[in-house]
Amino acid sequence: STCGDGVSCNALWDKRSSTVSIPAVIAQAPFDNPSDPEVIESACYSRLTEQYMIDKYEADEKFWAKYNIQPSWTYFGAHNGLFRKIPATHQEQCGQYDPRRRPWFVAASSGPKDVVLVIDVSGSMSDYGRMDIAKEAAITIVNTLTVADRVAVVSFATRATEIGGFKSLVRATHFNKKRLVTAIQNLTPNGATNFFDAFNTAFDAIDKTIRSESTSGCNVAVLFMTDGQISEGPGENEVIELVNGRTEQLATKYNRNTIISTFSLGLQADHSITKNLACSMNGIWTPVDDITGDLVTAMSSYYKLFALGLGEGGNEDFAAWVEPYEFQNPAGRMGTTVSAPVYDRSVEPPLFLGVAAVDIYMDALEKVLGEDAASSTMLERFVQLSTARCPKIDLTECELDALRFLGGGEEAICGKCNSTEYIGIVPEKCPFQSDFPNNLWDNTYLEGEKYEDRACCEVGNSFPSESCPAVNAKSTSSPDFLPLGVVVLIIFLGGAGVFLMLGVCPKMARFLKARKEQKQRNANGNTIEIKLEGDSYDINDVMPPPSAPPQPAQTPRSDFGSGA
Repeated sequence: STCGDGVSCNALWDKRSSTVSIPAVIAQAPFDNPSDPEVIESACYSRLTEQYMIDKYEADEKFWAKYNIQPSWTYFGAHNGLFRKIPATHQEQCGQYDPRRRPWFVAASSGPKDVVLVIDVSGSMSDYGRMDIAKEAAITIVNTLTVADRVAVVSFATRATEIGGFKSLVRATHFNKKRLVTAIQNLTPNGATNFFDAFNTAFDAIDKTIRSESTSGCNVAVLFMTDGQISEGPGENEVIELVNGRTEQLATKYNRNTIISTFSLGLQADHSITKNLACSMNGIWTPVDDITGDLVTAMSSYYKLFALGLGEGGNEDFAAWVEPYEFQNPAGRMGTTVSAPVYDRSVEPPLFLGVAAVDIYMDALEKVLGEDAASSTMLERFVQLSTARCPKIDLTECELDALRFLGGGEEAICGKCNSTEYIGIVPEKCPFQSDFPNNLWDNTYLEGEKYEDRACCEVGNSFPSESCPAVNAKSTSSPDFLPLGVVVLIIFLGGAGVFLMLGVCPKMARFLKARKEQKQRNANGNTIEIKLEGDSYDINDVMPPPSAPPQPAQTPRSDFGSGA
């Protein structure tokens, strides 16, 4: 990334506070607030972890100081898309980041798995942009997989075929995922719609992979995406009989659980057959809205199902490691992310809340482990570390309906459960929602400012600019500036989303004016009050991100979220 005159630059980190962001797709309330009260609740309860995150980062600094390494980010991604991280820093583009799209999130929430994507490419998929929806959904899922997973993609019209040049499931490495993404992007709609051949080809690929002993060894997910009805080959009853027979064969012959998830793409798509298929096969059907565009929520039912099993049965200490990749910040520096699922274990089954994660630089691991980060040994180590006891998928009809409800609302449930209470799967509504703030974002005086001004960006340097609040607060006694010991809540409110951080306010007059205007605007609603901290704020708590390599001569970057 670049800022200012196009030369790479830095954005300051604040080790004393965390930041919160949400993707634009869930910021549907006035002033880019979340429309779902449960997201507001997530912002509030995750705030309680901030002091632990601060203390943990301080402890990490002491440990890594022995190796002359500055630790990277620690963060939490909620199941609903909220994201909290430390150290605090500004996003260059607001509203674009969604933790649920990242491999570290899906790996920790679902464990190792075999995934087969089955994509309708018949002629009707050219209507209403359905082909684009299918491609985006498939690419999103492929990119969330890790080296502990196996994956295949089957396209079907009049006939079905496995794409990407593969004949079975393959390990989800960067290279294999790139080949599959390219193949998905090249799909074009044409022909009839043959469900039978699509499922048969998918199960043939699974069977071949298991017989060659190259699977993940865990559960199987078949994700079936279509827009309509069968127009070629055997009908609905024959398809249901085929799928039930092949899943039973996988269970009895190979001891594998298989989950069938069907997706109806677009508001104009036919829902009846895909829903009937899922309900008849103990699967999950989800309608995918082509207007609101929240694909992540719609496609998340399969990993939330696996998360139920991952929370118990000897996997309480499970952690996932993703394949090493190039961090965006600092650019060119290789790293990995280790993540673990977070549950509320006061209910049964444990309620999946999200994923906690830590970024680690590969050169740091090399120093600790004494081996080459690029070696096959290191990659195999990550695979072994990410191997969990396969989650046991043994759900009641009510638990299945709860997962259907999570992905597609009341329309998606199969109606085999008499209860509407889904404890342990659907978060219980807080009885005090009326007390939630109507506006999470306050003190928005930085709205509209350039990124380099918001982030204290010094173009081409690893030190804050002279105009940076952290510098001016320490060096000036002008009444225009707050004392260094005062920390206030600073919010950047972007047109595409929201971003919240703690920092130092540079000009008291400007702040008070903005505060007054904000209070007038929110006169009819509740807001989170401005936060003032004590007088122990230290200039050393505000720092540039670690360098790559860690010499002052390097050129730092300003992208948000290294491993995120």
